[in-house]
Amino acid sequence: MAALRHRTFFSLAELNRAIRELLIRLNQRKFKKLDTTRTRLFEEVDRPALKPLPATPFEFAERKKAKVHPDYHVEVDHHYYSVPHQHQGKEVEARYSEKTVEILLNGNRIATHIRSYVPGKHTTREEHRPVKHQDLKWTSSYMMDKGREVGSATADVLRRIMDQRKHPELGYRACLGVLRLGKRYSTERLEAACRRAIVMNAATYRSIKSILESSLDREPLEPVEIPTAHAELHPNVRGSAYYRKAEEVA
Repeated sequence: MAALRHRTFFSLAELNRAIRELLIRLNQRKFKKLDTTRTRLFEEVDRPALKPLPATPFEFAERKKAKVHPDYHVEVDHHYYSVPHQHQGKEVEARYSEKTVEILLNGNRIATHIRSYVPGKHTTREEHRPVKHQDLKWTSSYMMDKGREVGSATADVLRRIMDQRKHPELGYRACLGVLRLGKRYSTERLEAACRRAIVMNAATYRSIKSILESSLDREPLEPVEIPTAHAELHPNVRGSAYYRKAEEVA
């Protein structure tokens, strides 16, 4: 910088050219205590040890510890990626970059996915699914049995949650979440919340949790009245006789 202190530059390119000239002079100047230069050391030591550049550019990636859920998926940045179902319950490491997600077990890669940025959804590879539900720690019948222990409405909600998924096992996490609400609020309140959720056609974990948090399950459950269409007669309602007459004319 001292060598350039009296010069004025009007562009970054002009400044870089001046720095490059000084850098060449610096590298060709001998050391004070060594009879050689930086340029000579580079040619004799560094250049012979250089390796070719990687075929692909470096891609920044993050890592996190994770646990394989009962539905054999791992959560990465609010999205769920499948691994072979036999690894459910195991501790794994997720390595994720801008474009890909890798799941590693003991340093070995067990799954690779194209990264998705859609929160709350699943990316599932068909070969990761069990051939039969008995291969999973939890099954649809297991969830239904647990639901019936609480009540018929809770079992109905769990069935609806699983029916809404492309694969039933993708609903297991939500089902377990619903069942855990019974431990927090009591099974009686959970059953009442599930009855209300069914009437509201909102059989989801979030809806049931909201009902319990706002104590709507304690309110009387009134039947939903569906208004009759065109109950009030007025000149704009022509009735079926008008259209029958139009058909006869045609």
